Amino acid sequence: MVGVAMRRVLATICIGLLAVFIGYKAVVGPNGMRVWQGKRAEVERLQKEIDAANAQHQQLQRQVERLQQADPSVIEKEARERLGLVRPGEHVLYQPALKQDSSQVAQNTARQ
Repeated sequence: MVGVAMRRVLATICIGLLAVFIGYKAVVGPNGMRVWQGKRAEVERLQKEIDAANAQHQQLQRQVERLQQADPSVIEKEARERLGLVRPGEHVLYQPALKQDSSQVAQNTARQ
């Protein structure tokens, strides 16, 4: 009789340990909940990046359509302002930036 009771206790302990082991693997293992949550967060982050890239793509597509339908003078204006392009034979003059005296720089930083 003692042997049967001992077997039941031992079997119950083994089943309990097995359940704890399986639970641990389900939470921490290579395909566990923590890994799944990390991958889910990564999917959400990547989806946000995709949405931002799609929005930028749509904006650029609208800009291309506007430029294709625009007057050539608008395209020339954009090329001059954004790309710094000039027509053949034109000359561009740049005014150099004024250099500050080192004493003026020290005075300006001291005032702040």
